[in-house]
Amino acid sequence: MKKLMIFIFAFIVVLCLVILLYINLHPVFGGNPNKEQKQMYEGFDNYVDGKFVNLVPTKMEIGGVTGIFSMLWDAISGGQDRNPDGQVPVTQIDWNVINSEEDSLTWFGHSAFLLSIDHKKILVDPMLGPVASPVSFAGSKRYSEDMLHIIDEMPLIDAVFITHDHYDHLDYPSIVRLKSKVEHFFVPYGVGAHLIRWGIEEEKITELNWWDETEFKGLTVAFTPSKHFSGRGLFNRDSTLWGGWVILGNETRFYTSGDGGYDAHFKEIGEKYGPFDITLMEGGQYDRRWDWVHMTPEEAIQAHTDVNGESMMLIHWGAFTLAYHGWTEPIERALEAAEKEEVNLLAPSIGETMLLNGQYSIPESLWWEM
Repeated sequence: MKKLMIFIFAFIVVLCLVILLYINLHPVFGGNPNKEQKQMYEGFDNYVDGKFVNLVPTKMEIGGVTGIFSMLWDAISGGQDRNPDGQVPVTQIDWNVINSEEDSLTWFGHSAFLLSIDHKKILVDPMLGPVASPVSFAGSKRYSEDMLHIIDEMPLIDAVFITHDHYDHLDYPSIVRLKSKVEHFFVPYGVGAHLIRWGIEEEKITELNWWDETEFKGLTVAFTPSKHFSGRGLFNRDSTLWGGWVILGNETRFYTSGDGGYDAHFKEIGEKYGPFDITLMEGGQYDRRWDWVHMTPEEAIQAHTDVNGESMMLIHWGAFTLAYHGWTEPIERALEAAEKEEVNLLAPSIGETMLLNGQYSIPESLWWEM
């Protein structure tokens, strides 16, 4: 018995060492801000005791032991509609429209999209890989076909914008495949360390804090707050920042929320940068146990109103199952709330390109009713 206990203990120690080595050596986990960067962060209002924090005190918990057991129960007890019955089709991408003179928006599912604005190509949260996880054998699989090949078909990208470093937004395979055709990267503070480890030149990276504003090829770009968190490994929780992006062109005023719970920052964003012609609001992967970190569809509609948006598109759904609700529930609830609040809610299919000319309207075809 004693020998068995020693063997089990030794096995656990070796397993832990292997896991630690894997995390430290495999590039998918990214990098970490260096000592000089951390010292600079100490001067930020949103950096406390070595971590980035939200504008308002936020309890990062899911209900203790009770919450954990309830999640395990939900994971086991049914919910057959959490995934589509078959593979979600991807609309044939019309590169002629994307490369035209018109401002346009092309959605790739979840929070990934290509914005054409003032003849610039802006790619946001380009998670086009097959699984939202650091390893291929675990994590949520993409509903549709593997979309990495789309990167090869894309025109040269003027800039990639990242909202935060979670795996369903910052995808290592996508960045590696993209890096040779992207001119510049705009990221929250700390996220540049991931990109540098993946071979992106430091001079091609601009890091911003909340409310920082800059110009890029005639566009006004601003990084805005959200109520969320960050981290890709076991020991780097909140070592990098998170938020949303304002991009203002000659014809289109654009905002995307990034991930995060509902709060007063949306009204502040609207007061400072609104109105917006179109907003992309996170409203999927929600749960009562983490209502501080993701909005419900109804809250997304309210946030759109707060920022003074004209038309809205719901994001953070349609590609991965990261919560316990049905996979079509976010858009169904959002459409109902939008009708009640008289919000013009857009729902393009994955791969579809919408021209941002003010002519778009509420969808007639509900593509998710497969």
